[in-house]
Amino acid sequence: MNKLELLRTFVRVSEMSSFTLAGESLGLPRSTVSEHVQALETLLGTRLLQRTTRKVQATQDGLVLYERSKDLLSHMDEIEGLFKQDEASLAGRIRIDMPSIMARRFVMPRLPEFMDKHPHLELEISSTDRRVDLLSEGFDCVVRVGAQPDQSVVARRVCDFAMVNCASPAYLQRYGVPRRLEDLAEHRLVHYVGVLGSRSEGFEYEEEGKLHRVAMAGSITVNNSDGYESACLGGFGLIQAPVMGMQPYLLSGELVEVLPQWRAPSMEVSMLYARQRHLPLRVRAFMDWVEHIIRSTH
Repeated sequence: MNKLELLRTFVRVSEMSSFTLAGESLGLPRSTVSEHVQALETLLGTRLLQRTTRKVQATQDGLVLYERSKDLLSHMDEIEGLFKQDEASLAGRIRIDMPSIMARRFVMPRLPEFMDKHPHLELEISSTDRRVDLLSEGFDCVVRVGAQPDQSVVARRVCDFAMVNCASPAYLQRYGVPRRLEDLAEHRLVHYVGVLGSRSEGFEYEEEGKLHRVAMAGSITVNNSDGYESACLGGFGLIQAPVMGMQPYLLSGELVEVLPQWRAPSMEVSMLYARQRHLPLRVRAFMDWVEHIIRSTH
């Protein structure tokens, strides 16, 4: 049995704390994942994983092997691609996550371009706006909009998205067009939060390089970009979103820009990946392509 494959399986189980989830990620039956781990434990003569009814945890020896294996597998991926000049020769699976609107509107429509160049790659694409754990959820790369305070990952900055304040014509007909910050007291905001139950920051704007916030009323709170966009189109209040995402609605008249002189600060777009010495070439190729897509639509 290929020792590298045993290590790959062990690393994925360690990251996801589950034989079942690791098998789904690797495209293997749960029984095969279990066999790989048992074979590796027999080969090394030590228990690597502690199995309970709820989850799987690495033993002390397993933790040591996990840290050493990550670098080893990364180096092997790099070595395998050293002499491959043909882009079509890249193979393997890439698991990624990105905001739902970005995936739906910009990445997925052009994905055939990437797959035509790399026909042997397999992509697992998750579309969420929540903060994901790269290691425990097995992601190779995550695309995020906004500041990235997590120092445990590498953030590759792509660009900054300019922001715009939007409202639907129906909303503006009902509440009027706000022209001054003072007018916001008579208006409603669609509140966007990372976790439902947390407090909204309110209406944000930048003045002389400083961030300011205005508390606003609003009956709708959402925790993802699709809901945010839909609530605005439905006339529930103002939103503050990247221009690139709202441009089609602004051009069609489905949304209208308001308070252009009081825009929120630009939002940083980054691609995040776990700290390691080398990225597999397949992951690097995908990241380069996504960066090109984002910049071309920016």
